[in-house]
Amino acid sequence: MAERIATVFGASGFIGRYVVKRLAAQGYHVRVAVRDTEASLFLKPMGAVGQIVLLHTSITRPDAVERAVMGAEVVVNLVGILAEHKPGDFKRIHEDAAGLVAQLAAAAGVKHLVHLSAMGASAASPSLYARSKAAGEAAVRTAFPAAVILRPSVVFGYEDGFFNRFAHMAQMLPTLPVFAAGTKFQPVYVGDVADAVMAALRPAAAGNSFDLGGPQVMTMREILEYVQDKTNRLACMIPVPMWYLNLAARLLEKLPGRLLTRDQLILLGRDNVMAPDAAGLSDLGLTPTPVDAVVPAYLHRYRPGGGPITRYKSA
Repeated sequence: MAERIATVFGASGFIGRYVVKRLAAQGYHVRVAVRDTEASLFLKPMGAVGQIVLLHTSITRPDAVERAVMGAEVVVNLVGILAEHKPGDFKRIHEDAAGLVAQLAAAAGVKHLVHLSAMGASAASPSLYARSKAAGEAAVRTAFPAAVILRPSVVFGYEDGFFNRFAHMAQMLPTLPVFAAGTKFQPVYVGDVADAVMAALRPAAAGNSFDLGGPQVMTMREILEYVQDKTNRLACMIPVPMWYLNLAARLLEKLPGRLLTRDQLILLGRDNVMAPDAAGLSDLGLTPTPVDAVVPAYLHRYRPGGGPITRYKSA
């Protein structure tokens, strides 16, 4: 019986580790296509001996991408960046590389291509990030019409950089800055995103796009209040006007790490929720996981005196 091969670009990221685990559980031999194979060694125990193979790959190099997709039945592209380190990075990663993966996957006879985009991707957006995501979707659709495109809202889970970040701020600071207080988010559990990738391999999903949002819509203020409640922290919340943040971003986006950029502020000023007519998790046969079923367990460590971290049992 021939091996069933799945190639995952960006497999060592927050979402990627959950996707690799599910693919391995379904019997795929998984190629982990990443730039840093040493940093991806933690993925190997997620499968049997030899089932998960680390492959040094630059997603912008045609020869490397071609080698990664050759002979694969499934290709999943999870690669994305939140900020540019140099001008043109968004286009290079979100558009050009996405199109390259789709083009070479089609040429290699790949059966299924799943492309991770982002909720809010739009060619008309004032955000360069959102425009590049939309351009990437178009490039993928042109090269591989049967590809499935997934657009998650902000993703939460044990290793997330969202609830964990705010909880850390509440732990360390006497005050919490509140910005874009009324902006709405629809947080989606990372396990549901990974399950959506697997559901996207069904024939009925081919050629479709899905917005991935959880069962709750929360404003930024509600999210901060929730974090404080679950961590037993009482940091004073102080509203910060957007004009002040724009000034701060002009400085911060020039520093190593790019903690905050003006483009990110544009995104924070816009709701990140599903459109009323968008297909979602339910259309993939999945039931969205509520925030309360997962987040309190891993925010427990931020309480005064600390505490154990409990993993969600269905991760």
